[in-house]
Amino acid sequence: MAALPAARRVNAAEVAAQGALFDPDRALSDPAPPPGRYRCRVFKLGSASASGLAYVAYPYFDCRVGDEGELRSLFKETGSQRPVGLLFPDSPTRQVFLGTLVLGDETRALDYGQDKDRDMAGVIERVGDRRWRLTLPWPRFESQVDVVELVPAA
Repeated sequence: MAALPAARRVNAAEVAAQGALFDPDRALSDPAPPPGRYRCRVFKLGSASASGLAYVAYPYFDCRVGDEGELRSLFKETGSQRPVGLLFPDSPTRQVFLGTLVLGDETRALDYGQDKDRDMAGVIERVGDRRWRLTLPWPRFESQVDVVELVPAA
């Protein structure tokens, strides 16, 4: 709740332009994104330090959602910070994401629990007909919350 007002102070127009993506009360039923290729972009809201930026919007990157049987997996395939993990059912409007952060030129993710600085926990919610958000509170680097928007690639 602190990150969103901080981001609005930096760039109210861009924050407002995202509509449902940044509406914390917006969550539709059927939260699991179907398996396939996605375009995803990361928004860093609020700053983890006094000298950091309170709003950063990155361009789209390549992501994919995989079918792991009873669960789905999420992989951000490009970019310098790449969350990867599993989606667990939680409620009719959200799933829980548990994963780790792959950095730079690393080729594989650490197992969850192996490095607390890389562990990530968040929720994924559907906020439109073909639009999802992954919300990651207090990621290790830079922000108070990361919001990852996912839209189908095709």
